[in-house]
Amino acid sequence: MYTALRLQRRLKRELGRGEAEITVVTPDPYMTYQPFLPEAAAGAISPRHVVVPLRRVLDRCRVVIGEATAVDHAARTATVRTPATEEEGTDGRRIEYDELVLAPGSVARALPIPGLADHAIGFKTVEEAIGLRNHVLEQMDIASSTRDPGVRDAALTFVFVGGGYAGVEALGELEDMARYATRYYHNVRPQDMKWILVEASDRILPEVGEEMGRYTVTELRRRNIDVRLETRLDSCADRVAVLSDGSRFPTRTVVWTAGVKPHPVLAATDLPLNERGRLRCTAELAVEGAPHAWAAGDAAAVPDVTAGEAGRECAPNAQHALRQARVLGDNVAHSLRGEPLETYAHKYAGSVASLGLHKGVAQVYGRKLKGYPAWLMHRTYHLSRVPTFNRKARVAAEWTLAGLFKREIVSLGSLEHPRAEFELAAGGKPSHDPPHNPKGSS
Repeated sequence: MYTALRLQRRLKRELGRGEAEITVVTPDPYMTYQPFLPEAAAGAISPRHVVVPLRRVLDRCRVVIGEATAVDHAARTATVRTPATEEEGTDGRRIEYDELVLAPGSVARALPIPGLADHAIGFKTVEEAIGLRNHVLEQMDIASSTRDPGVRDAALTFVFVGGGYAGVEALGELEDMARYATRYYHNVRPQDMKWILVEASDRILPEVGEEMGRYTVTELRRRNIDVRLETRLDSCADRVAVLSDGSRFPTRTVVWTAGVKPHPVLAATDLPLNERGRLRCTAELAVEGAPHAWAAGDAAAVPDVTAGEAGRECAPNAQHALRQARVLGDNVAHSLRGEPLETYAHKYAGSVASLGLHKGVAQVYGRKLKGYPAWLMHRTYHLSRVPTFNRKARVAAEWTLAGLFKREIVSLGSLEHPRAEFELAAGGKPSHDPPHNPKGSS
C-alpha cells in the first residue's frame, strides 16, 4: 500500500495523461495495521480502525481483489485468482505488467504438531484478533455456566505459543481484558484462569534486549501468567496441550504465534530466492538478476548497509518495511525516468511492546523504559505511524473515550457464522462445527 501510495504521487502527471497505470493485487480490500491487533482483540480499538481501505487511499490505482497464484517474470505476466474465478470456471486471469513489485508479506509458520491445524488459532489478521476476543469471552461464559469442573478448567486455560511480539502483546492485552471482565461474572475470579506462554528459546521479546526480556518475564509472572522458556508444544490433539517438559493442560484455547515464513506465492515465481525462501534483493530493493522486478517487506532479503558486516540483512519487521516501501516507490519512478536509484539505509531504532493497559517495555536508541512510560511511548509511536489522518483521529478518540468510560465486555460469536441462526430456523443444518452450538462458538 505504501509503495503504491508513493508511486501515485511520484507519477501524478503520467497517470493524469494516461501514460502509466498502477494495478494493486490484494486478497483483501484493506491494509491491516498489525501493531494494533492486540488492542483490537482487547476491545481498546474498533476493528474498523485497525484497517485502511485501499480504494479510498489509492484513488489513482486500479485495485484488483484477488490472490496471485503464479508469476512468470520472463513473460511479464501474473496469474491472479479473483472472487469471480470460480463462477467463471477459469483458473484465473492473467495480468500483464512492465514493472513488478512483490510485497506479499509472510504467513504463519505452522509445524506438524498433532491437533494444531484443528484447534489452534493464529494472530496475523484482524479477523483472527476479533475471533480470539469473542472466543475468550465465550470460554468465560462456558466456565460460568457449567457444573463440570473439567469443562470449567479447560475453558479457563489459555495457551499461547511463541514469545515474540505477537504472542506477548496478544497475551498481555487479552489477560488484562479477561481480568477486567471477571468483575461481571459472579463465579469466575482472576485466579481461576490459567494463562500459559510457551517459548522454545531461553528468552522472550529478543528485540527489546536481554534485560527488558527478563523484566517482561518477571512482570508476566507477577500477574500469575505461567511463562515456560525452553519449552515446546508437542501436541494439542483432543483439546489437551502437551508440552515438552511433560506438562499436560486440558484447554479449549491454543494461540499459535511461533514465527512466520515467506508467502507461498514466492515459490511460484521464476525469481531468485535465498535459503529461507525470501527474494534476493539489492540495496536498491531490486530483485537480483531480474530487471524490472522489485520487492520489500517480509518477502525481501535486503542487505543492511548500516550493519558494518557483509551478509547482514534487514530484519523482516514493520520498521524496515514501511521505510523500504517509500524508497521502493521512489526507485520505481527513478527507473522509469532513467534517473539514479536510491540506496535503502536505515539503522535499527529499537523496539516497543505493550503488555496490557498502562504496562509495557521499550528499548529505543539504547534507552530502556518499562511500565507506564514504555506503554505511553508504544501508543504515541504507533499513533504517529498508522496511515491516514482519518485513522489517527479515530484511534485517538477511542483511546480518549476508553479513559473516560468502562470497557465494553461482550462476545459477538455469531459474527463468525452469521447464517447459523437462520439455517436452524429454516429447518436446515448449520454448516459449521461443532453442530451443538448454533451461535458459532469455537
